[in-house]
Amino acid sequence: MTNAVENAKRVFEIEQAALIEVASKLDDDFKNSVKSILNMKGKLIVIGMGKSGHIGQKIAATLASTGTPSFFVHPAEAFHGDLGMIGKEDRVLLISYSGETDEILRIIPYLKWNGNQILAMSGNAHSTLAKESNFNLDIGVSLEACPLELAPTSSTTATLAMGDALAVALMEARDFQPEDFARFHPGGSLGRRLLHKVKDYMRSENLPYLSESATGHDLVLKLSEGRLGLVLVTDNSGKFLGIITDGDLRRAMNEVENLRDLSVKALCNHQPMMVPKDTPIHEAEQIMLEKKILSVLVEDNGEVCGVCQLYSIYGNQ
Repeated sequence: MTNAVENAKRVFEIEQAALIEVASKLDDDFKNSVKSILNMKGKLIVIGMGKSGHIGQKIAATLASTGTPSFFVHPAEAFHGDLGMIGKEDRVLLISYSGETDEILRIIPYLKWNGNQILAMSGNAHSTLAKESNFNLDIGVSLEACPLELAPTSSTTATLAMGDALAVALMEARDFQPEDFARFHPGGSLGRRLLHKVKDYMRSENLPYLSESATGHDLVLKLSEGRLGLVLVTDNSGKFLGIITDGDLRRAMNEVENLRDLSVKALCNHQPMMVPKDTPIHEAEQIMLEKKILSVLVEDNGEVCGVCQLYSIYGNQ
């Protein structure tokens, strides 16, 4: 085990070199593959066997989440009925490092009969797969990180990186934005933050209101009762004036000896931070972080309708 770290470093060095090697082989077939996918009216079907299949599943998932409709089909299942999942307007990405994988090659006649454009990822530009495909992405590496040169290591890393390169190129061509990504990830924290509005996170019921004529004792009770760390102050007619936070109270108590000496009217902040209820939640979050505050008031047509707090945003991620 004494050489474990050195062995690990060797793996990283070999795989880094492999990625540089594959990057140097990018050519017009890559550009044409991107164009082909952009112009397709159907989906991109990814097919691979063994380790290439595992990588293919990740590639399909990445493409699907970044704006390219895509799914993985296992070649053995495809040959036993799942070929019916492939429409005439679909593009098909076949992955085989040797380019001679039998389960992959025997699908090609059907794809050509069906009129599908075939994109390939192979490590042999002279292989059957490369020759039978419309475009071939060369993932050939000089050295596997496996000391026996048997287990796919550098080659699978190269395949995965080629899939990422394809996905990113397609994202840039489509001007894919964070909001687009969020639409495909509504259950994740990014999706919630980019798609949701302040009104989805605000507290609108049982807000702690307090009259400007209330006593310091009333203020302490209302702060405790409201559990928002602030109270909303109104004039004697019920018109909203501003807020007092628990921080305001703590600072004020350093200057007086008795709660009876506290003036709610004097403590009131008449210019609290307010945001419209349809403000994207990530914008409200940024405001609170930049201003180092924990809450913002939410308004609707000029009227306070709720309170949004930083902890409620993080608590829902």
